Order: sequence, then structure tokens, then C-alpha cells
Amino acid sequence: MQLDRRGLLLILSSPSGAGKSTLTRNLTTEDPGIRLSVSVTTRPRRQSEIEGVHYRFIEKDDFVAMRERGDLLEWAEVHGNFYGTPRKPVEQALTAGQDMMFDIDWQGTKQIVEKLRPDVASVFVLPPSMDELKARLERRAEDAPEAMARRLDNARDEIAQWGGYDYVIVNDDLERAYGQLKAILAAERVRRERQTGLDRFVDGLLGRPAQRFRAS
Repeated sequence: MQLDRRGLLLILSSPSGAGKSTLTRNLTTEDPGIRLSVSVTTRPRRQSEIEGVHYRFIEKDDFVAMRERGDLLEWAEVHGNFYGTPRKPVEQALTAGQDMMFDIDWQGTKQIVEKLRPDVASVFVLPPSMDELKARLERRAEDAPEAMARRLDNARDEIAQWGGYDYVIVNDDLERAYGQLKAILAAERVRRERQTGLDRFVDGLLGRPAQRFRAS
């Protein structure tokens, strides 16, 4: 039985190359109940990326204007480029009971958690080793050598933020990591606090006004 509930914000973070984008793509493709939050960014578009699907690619002046108007729920500077999450689509999704997924870094995660803690489930994805992380970046071959070196330099600082997340997945096997991610989403969807229709359902079961349960 499907009860009314408030939407969920599922956040994935990791250093570049650890696999969060693949996990995000697989989950949002397979599960129609969750959609990807499309961030705005000032970095150049990669060949494999589609405008409005992976990101909205904008100029730095436009990004600054959005930030100054308060139109961004979070923003961060990563590898010399700016990234941010438009506020309005997120607020609309939560109210409508729609789940949203975020592929963002730890700086953006911290800002969203500070503003919307009850609505967030955060997951950090770790690589099995630094050597494997480097090999994945090299196989991807989508960044200039200078950009790849910068990502590797920053990876250790990013990995150090793992302790601020609700869940941690080590992506040494994509199928297993994906299964763990799906299990997290399934559990978070049935948290008592998110099920806004639970009171009415229990009222109907008891045939009288139910005493709302309060955890000690």
C-alpha cells in the first residue's frame, strides 16, 4: 500500500572517478520515482554531456546573479568552476512527494543538510584504492592533463569528508554498490517521519483518533 509522504533528497558525493555519476544514472533510469536535480555550472560541457540533462551550463556572471538573488539552495567552487542547485524545483518536489537525487560535492551537501536536514539522506562513495581512482580517471579521458592532476590532488581532501554522511559505500564492485544504494533508498522512503499519510491510515485501522507515536 502506498501512503502519502513528503519527498526525499538523496545525495551522492565522492571524489571524481569513484563512480557516483554511474550510480546516479543507473538509479534515476531504473526508478521512475526519483529524478535527478539538474545543477547549474560554469565549467565547460564535456562531449558526453547534454545541456539540461546533466547540467545547465551558464556563464559566471549569470551564476553570481542567481547566487545573489537567493535562487540557489547550495553552491560551491570545485576545481576552479562554480556549481549550484536551483532552489525552487527542490522545494516543489518535496511538497509534491517527489524524490530527488543529487550528484554534488561535500560543500554543497553540507549546505543542503543545514537547511533541510529532515529531508536528506546522504551517501558518500569511496574508491577501493587511490591507484584505482587514478586508473578510472585515465580511462575516462575527458579531462585535460592539468584538470586530471588537480582532481587527484583534491581527492584526498574530498575523501576526508566521509564522516559527515549518513551512509558510506565502497565502490569496488559496481553491481554490489548499486544494490546497496537501492537498499538505502528503499529504507529511507519508509521512514516514519516522511510518511505524512500514516496518521490517517492508523486512524482508519483503529476506528478512532489515533494517539500519534512519539519516539523516546
